[in-house]
Amino acid sequence: MISQEMNDSLTLVGKGSDAGEVLRRYWQPAALSDELTAGRPVVPVRLLGEDLVLFRDSEGKLGLIGRRCPHRGADMCFGRLEDNGLRCPFHGWHFNRDGQCVEQPGEPEGSRMHEQIQTASYPAVEKNGIVWAYMGPGEPPAFPDFDCFRAPDTHVFAFKGLWECNWLQALEVGIDPAHASFLHRFLQDEDPADSYGKQFRDTAANTDVPMTKLLRDYPRPEISADETDYGLKITALRHLDDGRTHVRVTNQIFPEAICIPMSREMTITQWHVPIDDHNCYWYSMFTSFDKPVDKVRMREQRLKEHRLPDYAPLKNARNTYGYDPKEQETQTYTGMGLDINVHDQWAVESMGAIQDRTEEHLGKTDVGIIRYRRMLRAAIAALKEGRETALPMLGEVDPATIHGPVSNDSIADADAESGAALEAATAASDAERRAACPWDARI
Repeated sequence: MISQEMNDSLTLVGKGSDAGEVLRRYWQPAALSDELTAGRPVVPVRLLGEDLVLFRDSEGKLGLIGRRCPHRGADMCFGRLEDNGLRCPFHGWHFNRDGQCVEQPGEPEGSRMHEQIQTASYPAVEKNGIVWAYMGPGEPPAFPDFDCFRAPDTHVFAFKGLWECNWLQALEVGIDPAHASFLHRFLQDEDPADSYGKQFRDTAANTDVPMTKLLRDYPRPEISADETDYGLKITALRHLDDGRTHVRVTNQIFPEAICIPMSREMTITQWHVPIDDHNCYWYSMFTSFDKPVDKVRMREQRLKEHRLPDYAPLKNARNTYGYDPKEQETQTYTGMGLDINVHDQWAVESMGAIQDRTEEHLGKTDVGIIRYRRMLRAAIAALKEGRETALPMLGEVDPATIHGPVSNDSIADADAESGAALEAATAASDAERRAACPWDARI
């Protein structure tokens, strides 16, 4: 249990809030590049409690500025894209991508009032299907050299989905390896040959055992969490009956991302991005170490579960997440279908808009969550003390030298009982995958 004051400190994201100020020191996903490919590349963005508008100007460059016109508060999302900027239809006030008003056509001739008018603006860049925004002070930090950023566009697919809950509980489900044996339990195993684009549908490394069966048969993982330059490395060991050990390595990337194995060929790097205190988007980058990503197929898979333009899931609290008690008896642990995103969505939304952590009771398998909260508290304290360089990836370590992170499933031999031997199994599996990769994945 923690106090209500501490819960507020860890969850609230508005300007000046404890966690919000930490998050503003890092690049945040603001939109999918796909959202700007329509005939009119102007997109509303609500991020960290701020209402913004994203647009691409006539030079092809991105602008991310305040959504409300500084004149009388009209919605700039309906602005006219012209003269290399965005013009408010109400009185014609014109803004460039830096948020500077450059023209007020209704004001008296020779007026220089526009020079004093500035709306909010933030740097925005595109990387592998996502538009990123930096909302903090000073110069933006460098991007880490993660696989999802290093891989060519052909090998990365990006998507997002809306969850109606606070960002922290959304993140914490991804650093909890124990839940997969229950929340994502399938009572029948699918053919792994039909696994493309689906998590937990592959066979376990170096075996013919479906991951769904392994998770179901071994529900008591031994979990450890170790601090790294980027956040946390989380290792879950499942000791098999034949003496071997299944080793699953996942990662928490500070401040609000995870990197997990989707299959032996693909990883998922996923950010849990606050829209405001009570809602968030998950942004996923699916990175292939094998063939180019079949983006059409993966997009079609996910659009069967989401609506546009807000990427809200079709299954939600208003229709009981598609819950079917007969399915719960015979097919899935939840009775909510085969898409594990729906399972996670139910888990985190059912806690309430902001989980009341004054009533929770963490167990030994929650070690990743405990370690992460300590990191976040330490970052909040460091920022208040003016020690910004103490935050992960903002200090002496150059983010461009941070690779990976390694994220995979492997099987260690029966005689591999030491931590070093288990680590070697992970490293060997990762090295094999990287050596066969068609793009330069060396680390």
